[in-house]
Amino acid sequence: MGLIIRSSAIHAAGCYTTASIADGARIVEYTGRLITKEVADARYENSIVTYLFGIGDGSQVIDGHGAAMFINHSCDPNCETDEIDGRVWVKAIRNIAAGEELTYDYNLYDGDDDEALCNCGAGNCRQTMYSVDEIVKRKRAAARAQKKALNGKTTLQRKLTNPEVRGRSNGAVSAAGSRFAAEGARRNAVDKTNSTSRNRKRGSAR
Repeated sequence: MGLIIRSSAIHAAGCYTTASIADGARIVEYTGRLITKEVADARYENSIVTYLFGIGDGSQVIDGHGAAMFINHSCDPNCETDEIDGRVWVKAIRNIAAGEELTYDYNLYDGDDDEALCNCGAGNCRQTMYSVDEIVKRKRAAARAQKKALNGKTTLQRKLTNPEVRGRSNGAVSAAGSRFAAEGARRNAVDKTNSTSRNRKRGSAR
């Protein structure tokens, strides 16, 4: 079979087959240098686009280089990825006609605040390229962050409504509020310093 790279309605360039492909056929290997997750995070910290594919337990990733890295995501794909002995293969999950664009579900994980919006246009599109498990994880994290923020705001309001605080001048209250704000900023800075994995990665269904 032949594969070509050309413009895609899903995203930028896509990978297309020039011949029909039978269901279950192994199409192409996801090739590239194998590097650690830590190296990938450092190398692509400020990159908008990456072609990283996590393998095994996610501690190592393939830094994509080859035709497979141009295969776009779809929530209703015609391919899937299969990891065999540390190598990742793209295979058909239905019969694919000549001229069709190849797609698979990226199941993104380990990203930053980027929503990774999906443009596949499928009827079952989940509006993001993140995996279902990652979506659940992110929603829980957002709920915890919101709860923490509300608790912090409530604590500040309690301090400001304390009889001793009410007796101070407006200037004293403002100064107290500034101290609380500074403490919040300091904690945010610490959280960002402790944050890891800023580059989202593709992966087989987890």
